[in-house]
Amino acid sequence: MKFTDGAWLLQPGVQAHYPAEAHTVTREGDALVIHAPTRPIRHRGDTLQGPLLTIRLSSPLENVVRVRIEHFSGGLNRGPQLPLLAEQATGVRLTSNDQSATLTSGALTSGALTARVERQGGWALSFLDGERVVTRSGWRGAAYMQCAGGPSHMVEGLSLAVGENVYGLGERFTSFVKNGQTVEIANKDGGTGSEQAYKNVPFYLTNRGYGVLVNECGHVSFEVASEKVSRVQFSVPGESLEYFVILGPDPKDVLRRLAALTGRPALPPPWSFGLWLSTSFTTDYDEATATSFIDGMKQRDLPLHVFHFDCFWMREFDWCSFEWDPRVFPDPAGLLQRLHARGLRVSVWINSYVAQRSPLFAEGAAKGFFLKRADGSVWQTDLWQPGMAIVDFTNPAAAEWFAGHITRLLRLGVDAIKTDFGERIPTEGVVYHDGSDPVKMHNFYPILYNECVFRAVEAARGRGEAVLFARSSYATGQRFPVHWGGDCWSTMESMAESLRGGLSLSLCGFGFWSHDIGGFEGTAPAYIYKRWAAFGLLSSHSRLHGSGSYRVPWAYDDEACDVVRFFTKLKCRLMPYLWSAAVEAHREGVPTLRAMLLEFPGDPACDTLDRQYLLGSSLLVAPVFTEDGSVDYYLPAGRWTHVLTGEVLEGGRWHRARHGFLSLPLFARPDSLIAFGARDDRPDYDFADRVNLRVYELTDGATAKCDLHDARGELLASAIARRSGPRIEVKWQGALPPRWSAQVANGPATAAVAGSDTVILTLA
Repeated sequence: MKFTDGAWLLQPGVQAHYPAEAHTVTREGDALVIHAPTRPIRHRGDTLQGPLLTIRLSSPLENVVRVRIEHFSGGLNRGPQLPLLAEQATGVRLTSNDQSATLTSGALTSGALTARVERQGGWALSFLDGERVVTRSGWRGAAYMQCAGGPSHMVEGLSLAVGENVYGLGERFTSFVKNGQTVEIANKDGGTGSEQAYKNVPFYLTNRGYGVLVNECGHVSFEVASEKVSRVQFSVPGESLEYFVILGPDPKDVLRRLAALTGRPALPPPWSFGLWLSTSFTTDYDEATATSFIDGMKQRDLPLHVFHFDCFWMREFDWCSFEWDPRVFPDPAGLLQRLHARGLRVSVWINSYVAQRSPLFAEGAAKGFFLKRADGSVWQTDLWQPGMAIVDFTNPAAAEWFAGHITRLLRLGVDAIKTDFGERIPTEGVVYHDGSDPVKMHNFYPILYNECVFRAVEAARGRGEAVLFARSSYATGQRFPVHWGGDCWSTMESMAESLRGGLSLSLCGFGFWSHDIGGFEGTAPAYIYKRWAAFGLLSSHSRLHGSGSYRVPWAYDDEACDVVRFFTKLKCRLMPYLWSAAVEAHREGVPTLRAMLLEFPGDPACDTLDRQYLLGSSLLVAPVFTEDGSVDYYLPAGRWTHVLTGEVLEGGRWHRARHGFLSLPLFARPDSLIAFGARDDRPDYDFADRVNLRVYELTDGATAKCDLHDARGELLASAIARRSGPRIEVKWQGALPPRWSAQVANGPATAAVAGSDTVILTLA
């Protein structure tokens, strides 16, 4: 939201109150409390009237500083609030003298984050990494804005340095670098082709080694180098504003600390990393149709691991009833047993809305399980399902009721739940059971919705077996994976939009992400489907899904079957490596899908790259976005090996190539050791058995390491490769895999002797 009119004027009806000085600074425990009048205090008369802002500095976590700015503090806090995990950092140091006061969080050496407020010369609050200023709130940065005819707002403006780029703010499909954009943090069902987003997160990361999380659930408005081109401004309606500055300085460390503060992603089960096939949305289907798809995949040697039933597994106008439509699925228990007998898992679609014709509507209304109007009646709308109500998850009994229906499906044999919608939540004329603020609940609602379903699946299936396919989310929502990119079009442009959205979301700490291969709306030409299949099967999770047409590959052409087969089998063989990346996302908060800047923060050429990414730490993927297969991609410094061909290219430069449908730029990072599994038909197997370790361009004197984990995410063993001249030693630490081999990529291979913990490779 813009409050100023250029450099000198304010917008009509706006009265600005900026902190003028740090009048008093006091210590309260491990916090600094600053009282900042909005005009200089020259004499006692200046203390009368006018706003006085209270700024509180504290640290919930090492290298994280919390800033809370208040005008009036007597308002009611109706909630909700973000469920933050960290409470108080240890080793906080406070100092104060006539010139400044500081709060330092972290090690009391270089690398610790310090907040310094000046006590002379006007208002200035700086955040420092040692002596380096990473960002600051200076002249006319923070503010209390009174707006005629509307609510007052609290505002903060943090500085941007020359060349500083801003990323994140949720799953945004606009330009990857957010500089110059106005970003409204309000969940909306707007597809992937607009400035709206299903998953808004009031967090941004910059290429200067820090991030900022605004600790608000309501509507946050960001002006990113837009209203003031040298600042990121964020504002919220009301009388207070709270945010965290998070120092890396490595960007992965920023995300690790963000995860420690907001929660780490759960670890999805290994089977969920396989190929999902959907009935699609508005298509006609029954058990015979589903079986024909499954038979067709098997006949064509196309590995399939999860079958998904979209909306019409329930009867039309009845969503959600959680009842299989008896006209097309007369024996759901038998159906699920038959699918399990084929080695498949089963997913079904739901949302948190209950149509008026649903058998559950009367029960939910009578028991007070839905959002209500002020007069106590049920809030209803025709936008989606006629007469639908919305489940009120702030009512514990309603959440238990909803979870009970999920549990019933799971007991019947369902394995995973697609939690659709959750964005169209009203902000006016609605009352929550616990008295929550409807404006704040608009963004936070999908957190309660997804958590309710996730916990139900976890309780029924066990820890480590729960997985969702969720569309809407908010800050802290990464705890309940997986998330998919929403309704995209069947075009190359929309494929690129989807990747930009996934990269932006991953830079907010979301560890697992998927998208609709081939696009959702419309039916793509075969060449788009095939290019999207390669991209989709080199994502953490992979689903064939659409709207009005089936997404089985033979519906496009025979070569589409070859492409889906090739990349599905490749993904299955990569599972030992991918699974370790998943464990890292779960334990540390570093996502599986990684923007180039996350792994190469010292390479400025990576700062703007949004058409390529790293899958895990060692595999670079550049999807092809052209019909003829031409693609430009950048390789950072070093010698990169194409995983499919063995070709070695020098990095530190751009490359241009043309790829057939069974290829794309897929490069192994220099000095990497990547584990390939023995099976190409499924993603869940013993990752240690017959594992093959490939050493990629290990430089003389360097080491490379890879870990193997079991299905629970526990470390089985680690392999370390060391090079000395032409000799490479690959040695295991920990439990020894029963059978394994090692090789130099595109070079001589040596099989390990069973029971031996070391293989010696000699370069040709």
